[in-house]
Amino acid sequence: MRRLDSESGSDRMLIFIERVGPLATVQDLGRPGWFDSGVGQAGAADRASLRLANRLVGNPEDFAAIEVLLGGLALRADAHLTVAVTGAAAPATVDGMPVGHASVLELAEGRVLRLGLAMSGLRSYVAVRGGIDVPKVLGSRSRDTMSGIGPEPLQTGMQLPVGPSPRTLPTVEFAPLPVPPEVLTVRARPGPRDDWFADPDELFHGSWVVSADTDRVGARLDRAEGRPLVRSVTHELPAEGVALGSVQVPPSGQPVVFLADHPITGGYPVIAVVLDADVDRVAQARPGERLRFVPAR
Repeated sequence: MRRLDSESGSDRMLIFIERVGPLATVQDLGRPGWFDSGVGQAGAADRASLRLANRLVGNPEDFAAIEVLLGGLALRADAHLTVAVTGAAAPATVDGMPVGHASVLELAEGRVLRLGLAMSGLRSYVAVRGGIDVPKVLGSRSRDTMSGIGPEPLQTGMQLPVGPSPRTLPTVEFAPLPVPPEVLTVRARPGPRDDWFADPDELFHGSWVVSADTDRVGARLDRAEGRPLVRSVTHELPAEGVALGSVQVPPSGQPVVFLADHPITGGYPVIAVVLDADVDRVAQARPGERLRFVPAR
């Protein structure tokens, strides 16, 4: 079996990866402070769900967990583990028995946690008490899928070391979650290059559909009704810095909302920036789902 070794020895509890779906990576809250070296922050695409999973098992919010795209993960404990699954609502079982979403789960030695296909949302988070204890790269255990920095994506047969349990104890058994809306409403502030467009308010008119061309770098959007965004400035823009949540518009007029693994510079104009509080919600939008921008107040 392949193992992602811990930083502090080989006497740690292990998680055995028995199956992986479309993609599963180790993520924490990212590596801020490296933009001047050309390295983005990365980290969990849905930070709120990662924080919730960690709180449920009694971890500090920034501990590393497993981010699972659409489900399909199966893992086995080599000792008693306390885990929680949050984010996208993937049906979960322990040794074939259904268990609750966003609840504290106790896995005895040898028990297998399986995630089915998520019924809503895009990314689930599996936190374990003690955190995933793989080595840090530039201060973070996150995988940056764009740059290739951080631990490799999970594969069948891998072993993940678990860190020592923190002193805090889980204080709740489950967390109530809201029902996802039919059309996701996302708040955004216009600019900094909204003056490059014939009608910058067009972004806020009608709705958009999340494209299949969506990953941890960004969510590409197709127009649900009306025309794509039209630029009034036709010359090219010199590369400039872009932030998490930037709504960049390439020549096609189909905007891209930058997510966790976004580049730190870009050469297309940014018509608006999604509020930080709403970026996590965009990260959970599945291809085919509708999204509507509203001006931030």
